[in-house]
Amino acid sequence: MTIIDKLYQRIEERGFVCVGLDTSLDYIPEKMKKNKSISKALFDFNKEIIDHTYDVCAIYKLQIAYYESYGLEGMKAYKDSLEYLRNKDLLSIGDVKRSDIADSAKQYAKAHFSGDFETDFITLNPYMGLDSIEAYEEYLKSGDKGIFVLLRTSNKGANDFEVLKTENGKELFFTIGDKLKVLNEKYISKSGYGPVGLVVGATFSEEVKEIRERYKNMFFLIPGFGAQKADSLNVYNLMNNKNGGVVNSSRAILKNYLNYEDGEDNIGLYARKKAIETKEEISKNEVL
Repeated sequence: MTIIDKLYQRIEERGFVCVGLDTSLDYIPEKMKKNKSISKALFDFNKEIIDHTYDVCAIYKLQIAYYESYGLEGMKAYKDSLEYLRNKDLLSIGDVKRSDIADSAKQYAKAHFSGDFETDFITLNPYMGLDSIEAYEEYLKSGDKGIFVLLRTSNKGANDFEVLKTENGKELFFTIGDKLKVLNEKYISKSGYGPVGLVVGATFSEEVKEIRERYKNMFFLIPGFGAQKADSLNVYNLMNNKNGGVVNSSRAILKNYLNYEDGEDNIGLYARKKAIETKEEISKNEVL
């Protein structure tokens, strides 16, 4: 089974939520940090989240910046968390947003598709051109790995560059998507999707249906729901019958325990509660 078919199956079984492990010491309770190294505290918090959410989410996304900021201790927690997910047969995205070409890109691929930091998917930035993406193709051919490439992001500054018109009159992000679509179609799996996915934010209502229609065979990583408060209907419209995409929620899930008096004793349970609520909030659009 290819990795994209496995993700498709996980969504069918467990729902489309992607739990973002953007873990910071700032919101780990003091008693969980007491007498522990930074790496141990970060990992123990992640383990608590994972152990209580693995059956109600499809995949986990680790934003590497949160771990790099703590140096070697943080990267040990990153490694240990990915290893824990792998040992439990759970899927992972390394949110690394790499962008380089030639041998440098090949080294990034080696770093994040094998060894200590191995993940099932990574995020890439396409703005150096297609040769910054093609270096990962050898991993896509096997069906064992996948990528999510920035297309239409959910941040306010996305409009600075992504919507600039190209010579053919199309917005830049559509031009990028069309080129990636060609690469993806070389490797379509049984589920009807290929290993080249797109990062598509749900904060621009007027675009979501066109993007979904244009890139039918591409999986979406959908940020913006939760802290950025994207409309749940936009999120729903970026999927195909509640599949074909994963909806990332990070801090809203990780910090949900802070909303309850007994939260520090039930971090995982309240993370699970929020993950389920996220799925339900988006799924209600099915009957609209």
